[in-house]
Amino acid sequence: MTYQITQQLNTTNRSFVNNMLYEYNVKHFPKDLQGRYQEINLFLTDHNGQVYGGVLGEICWNWLEIHTLMVDEKLHGLGYGSKLLKSIEQIALDNKCDFIKVDTLSFQALPFYENHDYEIYGTLDNVGRDFKHFFLKKTLRYDL
Repeated sequence: MTYQITQQLNTTNRSFVNNMLYEYNVKHFPKDLQGRYQEINLFLTDHNGQVYGGVLGEICWNWLEIHTLMVDEKLHGLGYGSKLLKSIEQIALDNKCDFIKVDTLSFQALPFYENHDYEIYGTLDNVGRDFKHFFLKKTLRYDL
């Protein structure tokens, strides 16, 4: 049998490959963490439902990962980013996550996350030639 590599935008195949990885991982994770996956999307809206930002992430096993946290530039400095971050952190605590991880670029929000007790655990240089990519983590403490 021969195999080939193809490039395509195919949501069915994408889901299949992601499921293959999930099934492999389940074999290695403790039983009490299996099945712990939840998408978390919080939005900053006005009274008309217009979206001005949000935080998008997911709970996976014993952590919460933030994929996107964005607030409209007109609202920067008004505390909405902090409110979104604190809201998703509370969800992580309520779900007994051990840590939160997030990444940001050097021109984005590194000081913001550091001011909220996130610590750098890795970096990549030469991102977009002139920037750094920072990987951050916040260890959570909750009552058992």
